[in-house]
Amino acid sequence: MEDEAVNNVMCQFTDPEGTPLGAPLYLPQNAGPQQLQQIVNKLLNNEEKLPYAFYISDQELVVPLETYLQKNKVSVEKVLAIVCQPQAIFRIRPVNRCSATIAGHAEAVLSVAFSPDGRQLASGSGDTTVRLWDLNTQTPMFTCTGHKNWVLCIAWSPDGKHLVSGSKAGELQCWDPQTGKPSGNQLVGHKKWITGISWEPVHLNAPCRRFVSASKDGDARIWDISLRKSVICLSGHTLAITCVKWGGDGVIYTGSQDCTIKVWETSQGKLIRELKGHGHWVNSLALSTEYVLRTGAFDHTGKTYSSPEEMKKVALERYNKMKGNAPERLVSGSDDFTMFLWEPAVSKHPKTRMTGHQQLVNHVYFSPDGNWVASASFDKSVKLWNGITGKFVAAFRGHVGPVYQISWSADSRLLLSGSKDSTLKIWDIRTQKLKQDLPGHADEVFAVDWSPDGEKVASGGKDRVLKLWMG
Repeated sequence: MEDEAVNNVMCQFTDPEGTPLGAPLYLPQNAGPQQLQQIVNKLLNNEEKLPYAFYISDQELVVPLETYLQKNKVSVEKVLAIVCQPQAIFRIRPVNRCSATIAGHAEAVLSVAFSPDGRQLASGSGDTTVRLWDLNTQTPMFTCTGHKNWVLCIAWSPDGKHLVSGSKAGELQCWDPQTGKPSGNQLVGHKKWITGISWEPVHLNAPCRRFVSASKDGDARIWDISLRKSVICLSGHTLAITCVKWGGDGVIYTGSQDCTIKVWETSQGKLIRELKGHGHWVNSLALSTEYVLRTGAFDHTGKTYSSPEEMKKVALERYNKMKGNAPERLVSGSDDFTMFLWEPAVSKHPKTRMTGHQQLVNHVYFSPDGNWVASASFDKSVKLWNGITGKFVAAFRGHVGPVYQISWSADSRLLLSGSKDSTLKIWDIRTQKLKQDLPGHADEVFAVDWSPDGEKVASGGKDRVLKLWMG
């Protein structure tokens, strides 16, 4: 009898937020991740068996419990807390070859973005044009002309029906992606260049009509594309706004060179909260729900929808499922080398300060499942953080120049980065190692995007070509 008692360990399963899943259980010490998967699926009465990853003190459990306990000299007297992280049911293959190099732009490619369904690709360039590319034939489809200056940012509406671009001259233009023609006149109002564009989520409003733009002039403006004008101006920042996000709860977040992040409601444009803490410019904002907001009703299966109502319903289901019971989280990255994790709906104080970068933080991005945050910095590294606690997890080193932009695979297992060193790199989150090195560009890579269906990666930069990469 004595022997049997020794071989069990009291475990408490919790979700990533720390909420217990059922009561503590005695588990045999020879149980490994495989057995734990079966136990958790039974515990939660999952009809479809879901894959899980298990973490003990922020370390993934990849061996039987007894091996872990002995190696880390953990007392079996205490209850062992095991965090269960649900994994994507589908798997995305890493891209490993350049399938097309498409010339067309006459100046640097400054932004690339796949449509929410992953079937179309747009790019914005220093040559003042926006281009739409045919992904089947891998050739230019439309060249959208009309901007007076560099096209700095582009954004697809989450229903895939519109594309908006903003330029260095401060004007915005909405395009019809089916024809490449402008829909309506240019949207004028900003006095300086456009720094960011974000659409109202489709689960709040379908079909998509409103988007918000941020500018160097210190204002953010909400535009209605059916009225073709600016309906609300969000003014209050004392310096340039560098980034803007329209959250899933219907509020707008703006990050600025005045070191603050402001939270606005969107019916009248009232300021509802101010998030302070950074000691220098705020460069980048990321939302934990960003991926489902960007893709709306579209997922990796490629299902299409006949009506805006159906789209809105599916998008709302996807949003609620992703968000769970937890509040929407926000991460900000700054020129002060640090990041903050916020829960703006809960508090105006940051949940955690995330330090470790040695240079300014250029881009922050949550994984599609919200479990990770990745940050790209001028210190040539990409860092990985726990998306719920903000704790540091790993540093990915390999780039030999500043890292400009990052993008996640749809299953949250792989991370893509583009750098001044002219390469793209793909990092494996599980092994925390370089999975694929993608050289090929002749100069700095300014923009990268991984298509929502996971099939393709696009990149663009100083060498003026657009590259498509496949698995």
